[in-house]
Amino acid sequence: MEEALEPVTAWLLARNPETGEIPADLDLIESRLIDSLGFMEFIMLLEDLVGRELPLQELDVDRFRSLRAIHDNFLSPQATSVGKHGS
Repeated sequence: MEEALEPVTAWLLARNPETGEIPADLDLIESRLIDSLGFMEFIMLLEDLVGRELPLQELDVDRFRSLRAIHDNFLSPQATSVGKHGS
């Protein structure tokens, strides 16, 4: 899981340099590591990582709440069908 999340973690740490290690289950939104201004930039990062557009109208914010959720919903081998509706 860690290797797949390296670009995500690097992006979060670049935007939040005061943050140390990010636990896999930390709520990234509640902790403000992802804020409303950075959310679209974050979505574009995820799209680059998964190699396809993510249809925002079909996404639930809970899929982005933690590193574990991001991995499970977008970056794990089992997540290959997430976001493909209408493709």
